[in-house]
Amino acid sequence: SSSISDVGVMSGCILFIQRDLHITEVQQEVLVGCLSFVSLLGSLAGGRTADALGRKRTIGLAAAVFQAGALVMTLAPSFRVLIAGRLLAGIGIGFGVMIAPVYIAEISPAASRGSFTSFPEIFINLGILLGYISNYVFSGLPDHLGWRVMLAVGIVPSVSIVFALLVIPESPRWLVVQGRAAEAREVLLRVTDGEEEADERLAEIEAAAASAASSGETVWRELSRPSPTIRRMLVTGLGIQCFQQITGIDALVYYSPTIFRDAGVTTESQLLLATVAVGFFKTAFIALAIVLIDRVGRKPLLYVSTVGMTTCLVVLAATLWLLAHGAVPKALGVAVAVLAVCGDRVTSGTVAMSFLSVSRGMTVAGAFSAFAAISALSVVFVHRFVPETKGKTLEEIELLFGGGEGESASPGEVELGDSEHLVRK
Repeated sequence: SSSISDVGVMSGCILFIQRDLHITEVQQEVLVGCLSFVSLLGSLAGGRTADALGRKRTIGLAAAVFQAGALVMTLAPSFRVLIAGRLLAGIGIGFGVMIAPVYIAEISPAASRGSFTSFPEIFINLGILLGYISNYVFSGLPDHLGWRVMLAVGIVPSVSIVFALLVIPESPRWLVVQGRAAEAREVLLRVTDGEEEADERLAEIEAAAASAASSGETVWRELSRPSPTIRRMLVTGLGIQCFQQITGIDALVYYSPTIFRDAGVTTESQLLLATVAVGFFKTAFIALAIVLIDRVGRKPLLYVSTVGMTTCLVVLAATLWLLAHGAVPKALGVAVAVLAVCGDRVTSGTVAMSFLSVSRGMTVAGAFSAFAAISALSVVFVHRFVPETKGKTLEEIELLFGGGEGESASPGEVELGDSEHLVRK
């Protein structure tokens, strides 16, 4: 939460940084967008680090690196130093967003894994909301001081990670890979309902680890020359993530004040308050998704979110266009624009680093019209390529993509039975 609060904070900070350090529009885009690209490097390095050091130590490393970057940004005397701190913080965030869901997925029981693995998302959005609130609370400070205090406040919550690391167990999957099956069993006894379930999960993990070891494939070789099963997993995983980001969510997160200003909100206080509303609605809907995800399944929620996102983007684009041409009253246009932005949550670096330039060239309404068209394609993608994984262990999900059931299987050719086994249609 603390590391991602930097994302929310930056949306308001950029207003004060621009006035204090006198940075150009392109520098604003680089400052905002570089985080996404650097966090990608952190995520790539985080996987190998987590395998070498363990999940717990990697979580601690991620927090330490982010804190160092945030401190550099807080004290930055120039744009160059600010960028250096931003890059360092981005690496820490990359480590964090990679390891947190991996750790939770590996330690959670199958029946509630969907809710548990949603916790990083709820805390990400809570962090963004806290960042927005920080912008609003400290907006009255002088320009040279306000943005520094906003960034500094984000460091405080990360101290809690130190205490968390003292009580959380190591991932049983990592322990098995390291040949420490007895310790893995002890962890499983703590997170399951009894010895029988713990032993069953341990056997599944050991079988999966043995299969991976016997294949002799390194991760990069497996990704560069994937089997049909891995290829289907890659298409589904990369497709969902790409559509989620390229539909413009980062533009809404980072540039909410800019969007609302274009919609007719004038004062700085009103801009930041409207942005707080965005953070509140995002956090509330993520909390609702956590309640529903293990009850109604993943795919129905994806349908609702992608259709809803497409609708909101269309409404937002149309409202901004009508406002620009004086076709609707200003008060009505502002209200609809705020509601549309609040309702839309479900390449992020490309979006963040190009939004100001694109919106200047084709108007903000035009930019969101393009996002709406891409979002509509995401509905088709979900229908075609995303299988339902509700209630399945990680080992059973591999079967869902064809692994162990013959490589000719595809996500559309298997379904979940009432039992805990996969059956052919």
